[in-house]
Amino acid sequence: MNSVASQNNTARTRLSALFLAGTMLTWPAVVMAQEVAPPAVPAPAETSQPAASTIRSITVTGNQRLEAQTILSYLRLRVGQSYDRATLDQALKDLAATELFKDFQISDDNGALTIQVAENPVINRVILEGNKRLKEDKIRPEIKLSPRQIFTRSKVRADVARIIELYKRQGRFAATVEPKMVQLDQNRVDVVFEINEGPKSKVRQINIIGNEKFSDGDLKDEMATKETGLLTILSSNTSYDPDRLAYDQQKLRLFYLQNGYADFRVISAVAELTSNKQDFIITYVVEEGERYKFGDVDVKSEIRDFRPEALKTLLPMKEGDWYNAKLVEDTVESLSETAGLFGYAFADINPQFRRDPENRTMAITFDVAESPRTYVERIDVNGNTLTHDKVVRREFRLNEGDAFNSFAVKRTENRINSLGFFQENLEIERKEGSAPDRIILETNVEEKPTGELSLSAGFSSIENFLLQGSIRQRNFRGLGQQLQASVNYSSYSKSVELGFTEPYLLDRNISIGGSVYRRDLNSFNFIGNDRRTTFEQVTTGFQINSGVPLTEYMSLFVRYSLNYDDVTLDRGVYFFGDNCDPLVAGRYLCDAIGKRTTSLVGFTLAYDDRDNRLRPTRGQSASISQDFAGLGGSVKYVRTRAAASKHFNLGSRFILNISAEGGYIYPLGGRPTPTSDKVRLTDRFFLGEPQMRGFDIRGIGPRVIRYGNVDLTDPMNPVLDTSLSNRNGLIDDALGGRAYYQGRLEVDIPLGTGAKELGLRPSVFLDVGSVFGVKRPTLTTLTDFRDPSDGITKNLCRNAQTGTQQFATRPVDNNGQPLGAQYTSCPTGFSSLAPFEERFFGDTWMPRVSIGAGVNWNSPFGPFRIDFAYALRKEEGDDTKRFSFNVGTQF
Repeated sequence: MNSVASQNNTARTRLSALFLAGTMLTWPAVVMAQEVAPPAVPAPAETSQPAASTIRSITVTGNQRLEAQTILSYLRLRVGQSYDRATLDQALKDLAATELFKDFQISDDNGALTIQVAENPVINRVILEGNKRLKEDKIRPEIKLSPRQIFTRSKVRADVARIIELYKRQGRFAATVEPKMVQLDQNRVDVVFEINEGPKSKVRQINIIGNEKFSDGDLKDEMATKETGLLTILSSNTSYDPDRLAYDQQKLRLFYLQNGYADFRVISAVAELTSNKQDFIITYVVEEGERYKFGDVDVKSEIRDFRPEALKTLLPMKEGDWYNAKLVEDTVESLSETAGLFGYAFADINPQFRRDPENRTMAITFDVAESPRTYVERIDVNGNTLTHDKVVRREFRLNEGDAFNSFAVKRTENRINSLGFFQENLEIERKEGSAPDRIILETNVEEKPTGELSLSAGFSSIENFLLQGSIRQRNFRGLGQQLQASVNYSSYSKSVELGFTEPYLLDRNISIGGSVYRRDLNSFNFIGNDRRTTFEQVTTGFQINSGVPLTEYMSLFVRYSLNYDDVTLDRGVYFFGDNCDPLVAGRYLCDAIGKRTTSLVGFTLAYDDRDNRLRPTRGQSASISQDFAGLGGSVKYVRTRAAASKHFNLGSRFILNISAEGGYIYPLGGRPTPTSDKVRLTDRFFLGEPQMRGFDIRGIGPRVIRYGNVDLTDPMNPVLDTSLSNRNGLIDDALGGRAYYQGRLEVDIPLGTGAKELGLRPSVFLDVGSVFGVKRPTLTTLTDFRDPSDGITKNLCRNAQTGTQQFATRPVDNNGQPLGAQYTSCPTGFSSLAPFEERFFGDTWMPRVSIGAGVNWNSPFGPFRIDFAYALRKEEGDDTKRFSFNVGTQF
């Protein structure tokens, strides 16, 4: 028998060594010894072997999973054909190319060929180890190896390269992957990828060469990539990204073109990785060129509705101005939008440039090519799986068959974005229809979750400990309906509410909704740093409302509500006998208690053309509303409110919001007593935190402050500390007012991508406002505690059960000598009421002003808002507060 096995073994060993030398993989030694590669050209045949023979038979041995016929199908060997050494060598190469075998050889016994194979193992598991920054659900979809597949080296190399590429995209260029194979029984293996993620590669330094007109700092500010440092610790743009490098080159070019440098170019941009693979140094070489001015600017139009003379007067650039490529781009877009208003959806506007290098001017002619008026052929809505088509289509300001109008398309985009059902910044694509004058409007939506389930606990500077649970579906059944239920509990307020809103009743543009609720409110004041509950108000009721649009931007809303209120005071604290004690509670609180029914009907006329009602960046809104209480019930008044706001996009994602509101409540009837206001305490307006930052809750407006810090060393001449600088020992009761106004100026400040991903939205603000207009209450003074028998001011002893009172006596020792200075000794069953004085403050229209900064954070445990504010202007009696925060509920 002539065998080629020995020669092939020599060739396999050599090729295996070359194969391993060319890869970065590391394998156990036992695997390396068994690995087989395609053989080299066989050694010259022995003299006893003829140059060509005939195959008499072919036998396959060693195969377990693969059928012999399957293996033979990979080869070109057939019984009866002639063969030589080259034919057998090619057969070995064909077996190697299948990557199905870890070892193989061919034995030749005078034409009886025996193919002996050892199959590659089957993968049992693919295990990832060491990956912390990149989770398995991000890696596994990218790798090719999977359980029950045949193990091959090429797939391992490809998966290693793919994993390393994923880490490079994360900015981890020092990441390494070492594959390991664990041999199991039944020719199975576990493949383990041991990952060393390494540190994130940062951009340590950005060098710019060739810039003379602008400093390095000016140019770096324009780039998306930032150098690592303390100011960019939250930014994700400090990592190296090749795509971002190309983007920064475009940003540099745009910056120079905006400033007149039409010949600017980036000669080279090189990113060098340091030897430790942890940092990048980026170097730009630029050529600024000369600065140009605008030359002659003209408009040519082949559309009859476009008069070039009229359009030229509207162009923002003038001859002699510094050249600005962004201004040219904006002009083209503006002319396109203007053409769209006349129905020309595909107006072709080409700016023709005429450069004059000698005079350094750039003349431009905006050429408006002829195009047909366009009509809407079809409106397509794609991507909505839950939301019904009609929910999207009813927001369109165009119908199929209408003349195209770019303004109506933009308005449609804003309305769909305001729904909050789909991805942000949705845009309607314009596609050519079946004819040149036809257009297809295609809306590709990407639905996002509209159901909200919230269970949170937190601590608030206003509410102390609080719990909140709510469930809301803003797109109930995919019909745009809203269903919500909420339960709130805190130390000072409790509520439960269930509501439903149908935005399009019977598919008509009429909204209708309603809610039922129960609200328990404990009002409070401060005694020093301690809170004390004053009155408790329990409100049970329902409300129904409806709205109808009057124009595209104006709507009318009507509502009706019926409330049953029960206002009570703690009988053990504020009652004397069976009656409310004004010496303890104050006459204003005594007037507020009782049960009453409020039947209220009202309307709101609203105007809103903001680009997005959820997160507006431009536009304005205004509303005026009135509520009439007196359609039945025991409370009668007319309450009027007005509000307006405007948003400005200042550029670079800075958003300015200016808002103002005000209101007045006019009583109808009521109790005309000399000591109380006709508008009950619980119906008045209040102002303070959180509406006016820099002031405490209900910290602005009319209030009665009771001073109880009295020195009775000389009983005939008691000394009362009426300093507002020390509010300890004071009882501060806010009374509210019939009228209020409030204004706000706030600027949202953009942050880097890292902070944006964390949900941080900082802002600076200025708040102005006041609440005023209440009948001056009757106040209690120290003379009310002067004993008529001797004229000395003493503590008053009261028995709330029997309704009797007497003045305290001065305690004495066994010898009858007075003990201490205070008259505090009361009989058993009596409580002592110390002398005090009440003063009235804050009933003025004069504005209070505060400035400050704050930040919203959509934290994992609920919305978080923190503000630091300083009161620039306040009135005597106002209660200021510089720092406030809230966790678990929205401001």
